[in-house]
Amino acid sequence: MISISIRNQSSNELPDYATQGAAGMDIRAHLTESITLQPMERRLIPTGLFLEIPIGYEVQIRPRSGLAYKHGITVLNSPGTIDSDYRGEVGVLLINLSSEPFVIENGERVAQMVVAAHEQASWKTVSELSDTDRGAGGFGSTGKH
Repeated sequence: MISISIRNQSSNELPDYATQGAAGMDIRAHLTESITLQPMERRLIPTGLFLEIPIGYEVQIRPRSGLAYKHGITVLNSPGTIDSDYRGEVGVLLINLSSEPFVIENGERVAQMVVAAHEQASWKTVSELSDTDRGAGGFGSTGKH
């Protein structure tokens, strides 16, 4: 388990794992007044959280399945990535894909955050790539015809 420095400027509790096997931690809206998200409207929801993520890691912002299923609320750029060199407030870009307005209150669990290790790559320019059975087939090429 890695340790991440966090500054919490909200009155909400810190993100935490709900169960022993959970991959994501719920994060909460930090609002001075409620926000009504209209159908097809998108808004950046503040959390009051500021992170110092170690190099070699990212934090991914993902939708909460209950909000998506019950209310059509999802994270627009899912998963959103917070890089290790970002020091601003964590924001959650929500969109309402339902036909009904949705009210977000202070402290509401609006997304989940997943900590993930990653690698950086360097490019090696070549004139040809190795062959595979799949080749250049994509977008449904391995499914039913």
